[in-house]
Amino acid sequence: MDELMNTVIFGVSLRWIIVFLIKGTVIYLFVRVLTGVTKYFFRRSLRRQGKLILDATKVSFMQRIVVTTIYIIGIAGFLSLIPGMEKVSNSILASAGIMAMAVGLASQDALSNIVGGLFIIFSHPFKLGDYIEVDNVIKGTVLEITLRHTVIRDAENRMILVPNNKINSSTIINSSYGDTATCAFVEVGVSYTVDLNRAIDIMRDEVMKHPGLLDHRTEEEKKNGVPQVVVRVTNLGDSAITLRAYAWAATFGGAFALKCDLLKAVKERFDKENIEIPYPYYNIIAAK
Repeated sequence: MDELMNTVIFGVSLRWIIVFLIKGTVIYLFVRVLTGVTKYFFRRSLRRQGKLILDATKVSFMQRIVVTTIYIIGIAGFLSLIPGMEKVSNSILASAGIMAMAVGLASQDALSNIVGGLFIIFSHPFKLGDYIEVDNVIKGTVLEITLRHTVIRDAENRMILVPNNKINSSTIINSSYGDTATCAFVEVGVSYTVDLNRAIDIMRDEVMKHPGLLDHRTEEEKKNGVPQVVVRVTNLGDSAITLRAYAWAATFGGAFALKCDLLKAVKERFDKENIEIPYPYYNIIAAK
């Protein structure tokens, strides 16, 4: 048996190959079990007895860091089994070695994205499920915050991956932060020959009919008789007077739907009441 175990295959003994496979399998199973247990406890930390315990955004981000650390330790342990790779394994396990490896292997952008992700998690400008707008260009719901980028789903159900360092240097509008009530500006232009008071009353009446309208007045404003829907003249244009109704909804999405519905309703009501919504006329003169 000893003679068989000492048989040399490709320059190494059969005994060493068997021991290597056993140790490698143990390390693999250890990493799989430990990552599974880690994910289980992170999921348990989110909810306990039906109550939210920790913030889902922080838990998701910290879980990625812990799982990545476990994989690094597993790789270091596996490398230690290979002759000549012990020093590499020791340097990976040492804290200074981990930092040196990260600086050597990762690019400056990757490191800045990781640091940017930490800033996002702990400064808390937004969380998972928030509707945000980045630099007035990217709009959507935050689905995930990874070590390198933030995943945003837009209105077309497309996934937008924004680097974390870009997020940190951008202007962010968070429609889900604090009070979610949103004011929709419903603007319609009317002719200069129209009775403005009548047009304002009709516009306010149509807004008041919408089921999604929110009464955002304070108690003091209600006592002072401030109308629930304020309509003002905002512009005297070249061909139209612009009327703006301030209509409040409970959420940003509700405000968008409210505005779309009211533009249609006001147009139809103005047509019925013979209130002109002017538009440019063009006279085309053909040269002979």
